[in-house]
Amino acid sequence: MITSENIIQVRYDEVDKMGYVYHGNYAKYYHISRTELLRKVGISDRELESQNIILPVIEMNIRYIQPVYYDNFITIKTKLLELPETRMKFQHEVINQHNELLNIANSTLVFVNSNTRKPMIVPEIILNKLELYIKNKNQ
Repeated sequence: MITSENIIQVRYDEVDKMGYVYHGNYAKYYHISRTELLRKVGISDRELESQNIILPVIEMNIRYIQPVYYDNFITIKTKLLELPETRMKFQHEVINQHNELLNIANSTLVFVNSNTRKPMIVPEIILNKLELYIKNKNQ
């Protein structure tokens, strides 16, 4: 479907006393990568907010395979698994500079109207941009 890759160098404030990236920081890494994936297809957080659309995370599953350490360079690979209807489903992989898989995860976001706080189907503007990106990529 649609993929994005982002390289991050782990900062000192992201590791715990054991020297590992603190587990809660992975959610931040996934957020960064999802945001960049959406930007790649022409969807920005600012645009979503201006149309009263928010995308809260409703589910996240993470499998830690190997630790990540301070100063490591990691690549977060994010993939939109399918065209959304009411939810956007992503798969994430964290890879180190030696191309070793460190972490895998899935996250699910739901489209919500920021005024009513009620779930909604995918807005046409988002679906159109996703479909256009896929069409142009496949040409």
